[in-house]
Amino acid sequence: MAISRWDPFRDLNVLQGRMNRLFNDAGRGWQGDEAVATTTWSPAVDIFETEGEIVVKAELPGVDRKDISLNLENNVLTVKGERRFEKETKEENYHRIERAYGGFSRSFSIPATVDEEKIRADYQDGVLKIALPKKEQAKSKQIKIGG
Repeated sequence: MAISRWDPFRDLNVLQGRMNRLFNDAGRGWQGDEAVATTTWSPAVDIFETEGEIVVKAELPGVDRKDISLNLENNVLTVKGERRFEKETKEENYHRIERAYGGFSRSFSIPATVDEEKIRADYQDGVLKIALPKKEQAKSKQIKIGG
């Protein structure tokens, strides 16, 4: 007989995992009289900075380019759009629907050092790439120390 240590939090961790699964699956309703759940979803985003610009990459697979809008106001970049449910197959023929459908909106604070006139956006293979170039005075400058 093996002796194992009693962990008072083990049961709580199991319960938390079950509750997380319950809430994750709650809006997916692929059965019953409900239509396919179209809820607000949030695309994954990477934001990184190079010497000359700030880059935002958003994963938007299945979203049509015409369903995406970008807005920059008061140093806040907002990406909005919608992934539409394909009606080529009847909803009752689906066995499982895990992808989220419906509208989304993500907003990010952008530093005032961005040159708003030179912002570029490209959408390819389901990835939206937004390049936010820095203003000239915002770029770091190497200063030599005299001796």
